[in-house]
Amino acid sequence: MHADEADIDEGLVRRLVGGQFPAWAGLPVERVASAGTSNAMYRLGADMVVRLPRVAGAAEDVEREQVWLPRLAPVLPVAVPVPLGKGLPGEGYPYAWSVFRWLDGTTPDPARPLAEPSLFAKDVAEFVAALREVDPAGAPAAYRGDPLAGRDAHTREVIAGLGGLVDGRAVTAVWEAAVRAPAWEGPGVWVHGDLQPGNVLVDGGRLGAVIDFGCMGTADPAVDLIAAWYLMDAEARDVFRAALGPAADDAMWARGRGWALTIAATELAYYQETNPVMASTARRVIGRLTEPGDA
Repeated sequence: MHADEADIDEGLVRRLVGGQFPAWAGLPVERVASAGTSNAMYRLGADMVVRLPRVAGAAEDVEREQVWLPRLAPVLPVAVPVPLGKGLPGEGYPYAWSVFRWLDGTTPDPARPLAEPSLFAKDVAEFVAALREVDPAGAPAAYRGDPLAGRDAHTREVIAGLGGLVDGRAVTAVWEAAVRAPAWEGPGVWVHGDLQPGNVLVDGGRLGAVIDFGCMGTADPAVDLIAAWYLMDAEARDVFRAALGPAADDAMWARGRGWALTIAATELAYYQETNPVMASTARRVIGRLTEPGDA
């Protein structure tokens, strides 16, 4: 997927674990099928997962997750990855890496709609609201912490480059409405920053866990509203917004639409040839954003 991607396979994982965590040497190692773009994951035994950055940018997230996830986990309403160990570069692999507790569940699949999408939407709203309430003292800036206006030129360029893949006029209208919305003037709050299908786990039709916190930090809370278009249909979106209450006013909702659009458009442009799952998700998000009545 990336020109500078590290070479990662089961043999490397066995050597890294065996050399740095002898107590876990000999445990079965199995690749976890995933459409993830920044990290490769390998199940280690029955209760752990090894997560290795594919590229240098993702390697910068390792320390952030090691420091902050243990602090966030006790105050969030669903499970999040708990780091059990931090690995160092070795065996020709250039980055730090992590071992986490394994979390059960499956990622949402549009081919298998949830039995209770409204309950799932309420679960996601509860998670977002709880994260916003965490004390931001000392927290890092989120990966997507910049104002939408700073992404204007980039987003327009990406939309233009997509050509016939999207309805350029409709997509641009969504983007322009978002950029016109009043900017966030409050202090940054905790956000996950990447509430996409690959980063949530469903258990029994409900939100069971949220994973991949590499984008986390403080930002405009509108960033986490991308969940409304990445994870929900129109009916569930209404439930999600209602559950958030005044925290999802018109200005924030418009900025959330803008965040969903700039992320999805960028992903579609970048992954259309290399990651069909990500590209399909991006297309679906753009379609939802441009549906009549979605505002």
